[in-house]
Amino acid sequence: MQSIDYLPLWAFFTVVLVMALLCTEIGHRVGAWRLRKYPEESQASLGTIVASVLGLLAFMLGFTFNVALSRFDERRTAILDDANAIGTTYLRADFFDEPQRGQIRKLLREYVQVRVEGIVPERVAQITTKSQALQAQIWSIAAKLGKEQRNPITGLFISSLNDTIDMDAKRINVGIYARVPESVWLVLLAVSMLSMLGVGYYSGQSGNRSWAEILLLVSTFALVTWLVADLDRPHEGFVRASQAPMEALQKQIGPP
Repeated sequence: MQSIDYLPLWAFFTVVLVMALLCTEIGHRVGAWRLRKYPEESQASLGTIVASVLGLLAFMLGFTFNVALSRFDERRTAILDDANAIGTTYLRADFFDEPQRGQIRKLLREYVQVRVEGIVPERVAQITTKSQALQAQIWSIAAKLGKEQRNPITGLFISSLNDTIDMDAKRINVGIYARVPESVWLVLLAVSMLSMLGVGYYSGQSGNRSWAEILLLVSTFALVTWLVADLDRPHEGFVRASQAPMEALQKQIGPP
């Protein structure tokens, strides 16, 4: 769990919004103070500097958004690949006679029931334990079949079973640990606050301020930052990787 995960998304949005407003107000007051104390100070390049900092902020937002979106796409792909691997293993169980075929299919239906719930961080240890126990049972049957039936058909089944087992680690990795790095969040927030200070300072130096424009800028920034945080949290918020492929597989093969 990352440090910012302790803040719910609504609280994260509120904190970013308030901090941005506070920075613009501080910057405005500092700018107004310098204008009164040093009225002859040149402001020729100030607008260019503020525009450059805002451009850097836009770059950082775009970069962080791209990282969060790629992680989200990885989670969706992992669910689809997991469902495909399990489905292939289930179909290839047809190669064997009873009772092995029935045993494998029963265990795979139980396995799908565990997987369809998703990789929830609070229950990852429990989900991993259940998944590995079922994998071990299926593998023991496959190992016995591999010794008894040394043929390409058995090899195909074992290959698909390997893929199914490998997908367990991949789903846990992309579902929990593949996140926007905390260092990127820190740099983004630091650049954001400096940008808001710059905007406030420029308004103070220019001698006028439009609250409507300030609120529009700050609200837009906070909203985009909230969206990035939403994409980066697999099991919180409005944007979540759909479990539809696993649910469709469960309907196809039936309940445990």
